Amino acid sequence: MEVDLHVHTNYSDGTESPAEVTAKAKAMGLGAIAITDHDTLEGIEPAITAGRQHNLEIIPGIELGSEYHGQEVHILGYLVDTQDREFLARLSSMRSDRELRMENMVKRLQDLGFPVNLDRVRAIAGNGSLGRPHLAAAMVETGRVKTMSEAFELYIGYGRPAYVPRVRLTPAEAIHLIRACGGVAVLAHPGLLSDQAPLEELLDELIKAGIAGLEAHHPAHDRELAGYYERLARRKGLIATGGSDYHGPERYAEGRLGLVAVPYGVVEALKAKRACAF
Repeated sequence: MEVDLHVHTNYSDGTESPAEVTAKAKAMGLGAIAITDHDTLEGIEPAITAGRQHNLEIIPGIELGSEYHGQEVHILGYLVDTQDREFLARLSSMRSDRELRMENMVKRLQDLGFPVNLDRVRAIAGNGSLGRPHLAAAMVETGRVKTMSEAFELYIGYGRPAYVPRVRLTPAEAIHLIRACGGVAVLAHPGLLSDQAPLEELLDELIKAGIAGLEAHHPAHDRELAGYYERLARRKGLIATGGSDYHGPERYAEGRLGLVAVPYGVVEALKAKRACAF
């Protein structure tokens, strides 16, 4: 039985609802999926409800952004307690930071002559926490850019005129938040790190902070790279995980649901790791 341990919904920057993603996963024959929305747990309960209807196991998860020596580092959290009050309070604060960042980016675009407004970006986001993909979609609607990729490349990508940096956790802080609510922390898509040179140094620091896994299998990793990450995880005593990083059919065509899947034994290893923490 195979599982996809990296799935996003429209509660963050995905385009499909938890129910849609769950139904699609069941139709594909997957045994379980992990809902790993950015900085929010709000899509998990709807997914669990849909999972019961389809007899599909839903792994509660999250993806937290952090920064290490100037580069973006994402930390996945699995089997988190979705009712943990302290964790929910911190996520609420992070959501407020996202709102403020989006206000500032919209203002910069308006100063550049873009007819965008925050209400439209919020409408596009719907239930999801505000992110640059929602802003990019609003920009496409104005006709000033043709695609979301163009919006990022010309205006809202890193270093572009309307870019505003996020308030970032450190990787150790992200790991602590995940572990404090009973979760198991995993380094996401190491192949997307902007600088591969300090990966082992980063991993050693993350291991000290309590990281338990490395996402070896991801659409951005070819077979050779995935094999390297598998061996690295084994050498470091980490669980090698994997998933499609699915965001919906309109986003990241290379990351189709179930395109990257791993055996159910990986879920069992994560559960065993969580049990050992208590």
